Amino acid sequence: MISLSHYLVLGAILFALSVVGIFLNRKNLVIILMAIELLLLAVNMNFVAFSYYLDDLAGQVFVFFILTVAAAEAAIGLAILIVLFRNRRSINVQDLDLMKMIYLLIPLACLAAAIIAGFWGNRIGNTATHRITITGVALSFVLSVVVLFDVLDGHSFNGSIYTWGTSGGVSFEVGFLIDHLSAVMMAVVTFVSLMVHIYTIGYMQGDPGYTRFFCYIALFTFAMLMLVMANNFLQLFFGWETVGLVSYLLIGFWFKRESAVAANLKAFLVNRVGDLGFILGIAAVMYLFGTLDYSAVFSAASEKQTAVVTGVLGYEWSWITVICILLFVGAMGKSAQVPLHVWLPDSMEGPTPISALIHAATMVTAGIFLVARMSPLFELSTTALSVILIIGGLTAFFMALVGLVQNDIKRVVAYSTLSQLGYMTVALGASAYSVAIFHLATHAFFKALLFLAAGSVIIALHHEQDMRRMGGLRRYMPITYITSVIGSLALVGIPPFSGFFSKDAIIEAVHHSNIPGAGLAYAAVLGGVVVTAFYSFRLIFMVFHGESRMDKQARSHIKESPWVVTVPLVLLAVPSLLSGGFLVESVLGGHFLGDAVAQRSSAGEGDHLTAVGMMAHGFFAAPLWLALGGIVLAWIFYIKAPSIPGKVSQRLWLVYRTLHRKYGFDEFYQWLFASGGTRVGEWLWQQADVALIDGLAVNGTANMVGWFSRILKRLQTGYVYHYAFVMIIGVVVFLSWGLWL
Repeated sequence: MISLSHYLVLGAILFALSVVGIFLNRKNLVIILMAIELLLLAVNMNFVAFSYYLDDLAGQVFVFFILTVAAAEAAIGLAILIVLFRNRRSINVQDLDLMKMIYLLIPLACLAAAIIAGFWGNRIGNTATHRITITGVALSFVLSVVVLFDVLDGHSFNGSIYTWGTSGGVSFEVGFLIDHLSAVMMAVVTFVSLMVHIYTIGYMQGDPGYTRFFCYIALFTFAMLMLVMANNFLQLFFGWETVGLVSYLLIGFWFKRESAVAANLKAFLVNRVGDLGFILGIAAVMYLFGTLDYSAVFSAASEKQTAVVTGVLGYEWSWITVICILLFVGAMGKSAQVPLHVWLPDSMEGPTPISALIHAATMVTAGIFLVARMSPLFELSTTALSVILIIGGLTAFFMALVGLVQNDIKRVVAYSTLSQLGYMTVALGASAYSVAIFHLATHAFFKALLFLAAGSVIIALHHEQDMRRMGGLRRYMPITYITSVIGSLALVGIPPFSGFFSKDAIIEAVHHSNIPGAGLAYAAVLGGVVVTAFYSFRLIFMVFHGESRMDKQARSHIKESPWVVTVPLVLLAVPSLLSGGFLVESVLGGHFLGDAVAQRSSAGEGDHLTAVGMMAHGFFAAPLWLALGGIVLAWIFYIKAPSIPGKVSQRLWLVYRTLHRKYGFDEFYQWLFASGGTRVGEWLWQQADVALIDGLAVNGTANMVGWFSRILKRLQTGYVYHYAFVMIIGVVVFLSWGLWL
């Protein structure tokens, strides 16, 4: 039997070799990677030895975690090695750009974690799976913060990482564009994703698809990072479609539920409509500019401003306008703008963590990011900006109204997402791109907070989601209650919470805009303020205040959620409170996104207001008082006189029914596309299949043969004198024909 000391000596030798490889040879990347692997092997050796001699399997189980880390490190290191050699024809570390390596690690860390969780999650167990994925996303977040500070220090990057293919002289590449816009998005996406990953440990505990869920959300983060870091339309399209695919998998995560399957299919089909416009827009870019590289397209855009295309009806359209509208159709699908909004509320069928991730920082923000990134093109088309402005205003107000009649706690928050996306879209239409991304960032924090707080309530009530069966929970769940109030105050726009600064900046921007449709949008966003305040505090009062509407058995089991749920709530509450005041001065001063987006002075970004100055200004502006009025009205309806809502719904039954049916979009689409498609299919079946193919081509040929057979059958009588008579007639005919000729 080999003694313990032998194992320890061997481990020490491996450790010493790794140290020599790392510190005495700092140039060759292969030797450094091998040294790191030896280091991990030495650690594993000690774990196995002690576990064996102490008769404890814990250390041996932990070895699997280290092995997965080693595998991920090897994979990432190999990728870096390949990239370095392809670009520099060298494996010398000194030839490797440190920041470029960081750019690669940010998405690859999430991808490696997703691959490990997906292929080996069931083997290594739930604990190792969530540790690996959280480690990968945490690494991406830390590196994203490093990149953000590097960008704020004046550095940027725009270059190709890998050439995927070349066709017709056009290169299709994987590349990164790192500037203020992408750095902000990377930090927001990875931070919210990290909070969701930690929260998922508590929410998904005991679910048979635990490891699969962690694989999906890590892959979701990777896809969004590839989208926001892209420097060309090809990679943008890859990230765009990957985000859509993973959202399909996550919305239908509980695939044994018919409602979940219907919801993910609905999301997939609606986004196909938007993606058709998106890919046509990319094709138009390729046709007009001859390249898919952002920089080349943007630099040549002003020269192509006068280029026109003649439509089928003979009208001339600006190519830039056509491209912008087609790209915005794609953004409408991803960011759920009217009329392509119907999929987002149904996405609540997925687990609550993914609802938070989709609604706060990933899929729905992709459309907003797209328009902001393409701002040099959109600034050349007033028509496209006007379309964006009107669509955003309609979404902001009318989707907020639907939130008034929702009783599912998650659906209330979902319709608030639709409305807030409308606010961001309005800012884009007003050319206030920095303000739109500012609201995207603050909204990511407080919307993730509200969704995760709703999930905390759902956990405590054993997956009850109907607010009419809640009430009085603030006594049982103080952390969830306080963080929910913080999120709601930020959503409503009460100073000094973050939503106040970003939402008021949007309202001021559209107020100063001279784009056609700005007046309609301004009225819509002002009306949306009071409606948002009402439904937000309707949720707070129905869930956390008043008398309990639960049975005694349910009430006896209520308790605050575990720390893996409450810690992300607290961490998200901090930026929901502070991020707006911290960032507003740079946003209004035009420094928030620097040169990453186009600037238009009429958008109202040049006021140079401080946070204190903006709060002082807010007390004399309509939005704050409208928000306070909405809160007071909700208190009257649901605390002071809770009988009022029932009376109002009876008096205004037509309005209530319209809102409850969500304006009939689902029924209309069902009638027009689903049932209409069925009717068209049935008509084609009857006319083309039955009548034309079966009736004329197949059965018609057979019927014609039968008809000729019946005629010819009469000539076959079997009588000799009939045949002799026919022969005589034939001879006469031939003789007559010969004499005639």
